[in-house]
Amino acid sequence: MHSTPANAKSFSKFSTGFGIALLLIPAAFAADGKDQDKDQQAYCRYLTEQASAQRDLLLAPNAVAGVTQPNTGLPMQLVWGVSGSLSSMRKAGLTMNAARRNCELYSAATSAQRDIQYALPNLEKQALQHRLGLIQHASESLAALLATTAKMLDAQNMTRPMAFALQTTKIKLDADRADTQLKIAGLYTPPLSDRPLKELVAEKQSREVNEQKALDKLNRQNDWDVALSVGAHQQIDPLVDTKGAYGEVTVSYNLASHAINKHLDRAADAYDDWKKVQEGDVIRNADVVKQQVVDGISVQDNRLKVLQEEQKQIESNLHLLGAAETSAALDFSNQLTTAQLLLAIEIGDASFRLEQLKEFVERNF
Repeated sequence: MHSTPANAKSFSKFSTGFGIALLLIPAAFAADGKDQDKDQQAYCRYLTEQASAQRDLLLAPNAVAGVTQPNTGLPMQLVWGVSGSLSSMRKAGLTMNAARRNCELYSAATSAQRDIQYALPNLEKQALQHRLGLIQHASESLAALLATTAKMLDAQNMTRPMAFALQTTKIKLDADRADTQLKIAGLYTPPLSDRPLKELVAEKQSREVNEQKALDKLNRQNDWDVALSVGAHQQIDPLVDTKGAYGEVTVSYNLASHAINKHLDRAADAYDDWKKVQEGDVIRNADVVKQQVVDGISVQDNRLKVLQEEQKQIESNLHLLGAAETSAALDFSNQLTTAQLLLAIEIGDASFRLEQLKEFVERNF
């Protein structure tokens, strides 16, 4: 005979709440690689302490005490002792394993999400830095042309309005440089992993499967139990010296275990399907990034074709113009040359972006 421990109901609620908590992964992403590691470590410490508390609760025997009236007509008895459960001991290990799996999943998910979140800003930043190089090269070529024009202006072979057209181009280049630098400054890109996104997503999926398996084992442990209680009893009415020992073994099995396990299997499949379409999840976000990059390739390809056609027209006009001998021809030549410089920036930018996006798709997907 024994009495039910006072903390049995609270333990049941705690166990259920912990199982639900293991399913929830906070959607907080760190600002950079160092902060990302701190975030993961802090979350894992929190989860480990929660699991350790439940493990200790499951492993420690329960002290029981109470008063009972035997149904055999004997006097009232005072009983005291300890009770333990094989199922609880098994759950202790499974709980720690589930916590480890959840920690691994959180680390994989946040690492993959960070690379996905900053993939496009990182590509944009690289493209803008490349554009700065193109602007610098065009500025140097324009500076040489301005120097030649200044000499011709001193020799009165060119008018000031003709020279001002070159100065206008310099203003455009300076404005383009400042605008590009401002865009670079406005883009935050933390250090990203060298691993392809497909590997990061696959790792996250693998650890998600491992976590679900760990939770499934923990839930299935409720199907059966073997409880052991030992202690002593004492007659209290009338109070006489009748102390004695008692022991009890209880074997229990949940008759709904088969149906419960079928629901757990279906829940695991439903969870996997949900993660594939969940807005904000790694798998869904990776598909979104891939589609954005594919669309970007199409846009940059069309842009490059248009720019190359314009370049051909300018080169054709320069070829027809030949050596500029008159002031009007020289003025037209300068206009074509400055347009060519500006166009070279756009062509170089479009070409770089196109190759960059193609390489990104090939490497990551």
